[in-house]
Amino acid sequence: MITLALSKGRIFDEAVPLLKAAGIEVSEDPEKSRKLIIGTNHPDVRVVLVRASDVPTYVQYGGADLGVTGRDTLLEHGGAGLYQPLDLQIAKCRMSVAARADFDYAAAVKQGSRIRVATKFTTCAREHFADKGVHVDLIKLYGSMELAPLTGLADAIVDLVATGSTLKANNLVEVEEIMQISARLVVNQAALKLKREAIRRIIDAFAAAIGAAA
Repeated sequence: MITLALSKGRIFDEAVPLLKAAGIEVSEDPEKSRKLIIGTNHPDVRVVLVRASDVPTYVQYGGADLGVTGRDTLLEHGGAGLYQPLDLQIAKCRMSVAARADFDYAAAVKQGSRIRVATKFTTCAREHFADKGVHVDLIKLYGSMELAPLTGLADAIVDLVATGSTLKANNLVEVEEIMQISARLVVNQAALKLKREAIRRIIDAFAAAIGAAA
């Protein structure tokens, strides 16, 4: 049995064409089913639905043989014990710093001010600001990041940005891009040895689909 960990939403939706390229079709729509384990047209392949932030953990500890997860999640997780063969080029966005339009971020950074930054990506944010020599107090939040500058909780946020429409709707502006983000395929290293042929077929099919789309 090959178990693939996916999260609902954009990653699942954009992974479906790659799965089809590998000859794998999911038997149910996760948005219409309450099942957390979904079968496929292959009796020996199944999909487990987990939180996006949990995908690397499921793969690392063998709850899944492979999974699809964002670069941001991998960097926060650390990626220990995971083989990362492919950038799948899906679920693309960017990790950026954003602030209220009336907050002079550039001046605050230049003057060496200590700024408060709200984010759920504390590892990435800490490394980014440390590399720039900027002093920050990080505030860990799990959602509605845009509220932090609006309520005075923080001067700025570090969050994922796709179109920027959510920032604009909340009177925030993107002041600095940290990195480009896309989804990666991650594989359990023990599974790669024990189920090498089956997993290699999936990796090769994904790689071919990415190449064809390029």
